[in-house]
Amino acid sequence: MPCRLPRSFFSRPTLEVARGLLGARLVRVLDRERLSGTVVEVEAYIGQDDTACHASRGLTPRNAVMFGPPSFAYVYFTYGMHWMLNVVTEAEGFPAAVLIRALEPSEGSGLMRRLRGGRSDRELASGPARLCEALAIDGALNGTDMVRGDDLFFERGPPVAEGVVLRTPRIGIDYARRRDRVAPWRLVVAGSPFATRRR
Repeated sequence: MPCRLPRSFFSRPTLEVARGLLGARLVRVLDRERLSGTVVEVEAYIGQDDTACHASRGLTPRNAVMFGPPSFAYVYFTYGMHWMLNVVTEAEGFPAAVLIRALEPSEGSGLMRRLRGGRSDRELASGPARLCEALAIDGALNGTDMVRGDDLFFERGPPVAEGVVLRTPRIGIDYARRRDRVAPWRLVVAGSPFATRRR
């Protein structure tokens, strides 16, 4: 049986967690069917000093999960149309999380294609909104314990060599101050055809 990532994995500094999630398998169990994929792209959001982070303006009902214990899912709605999946990191009370941006599909791709309107495998989960649509992730999963829960969790995968990890600024954070806009906190498996295609 594949080994789930334990809570201690997510209790570490956010950038370490983000790096460690590359190559891990994200699993969604939907109507007893496993939908899963290998994580190929993530972004880190770290504390109230990070103006790209939802916690930068303090605790709100929307971002409350970020201030809770690590390994819980922070799922939020954006642009009036898209869900985004994050996993909370570090110590309880310190708001930080990793946004799961893209997967290489592995299990349940047939159902994923139906959920995504017949898109190709390369387009099933190549972006955080597409990923959530392909795995039927929405606000009902906000606050899910991704260690003990049965609907959404991570399993260990083969390690990703440091030489193929690309670090870039995060995407879509033009509102943040320059220091945060240029921080290399997006990590991607270089050359993966399943990662986000930047415009």
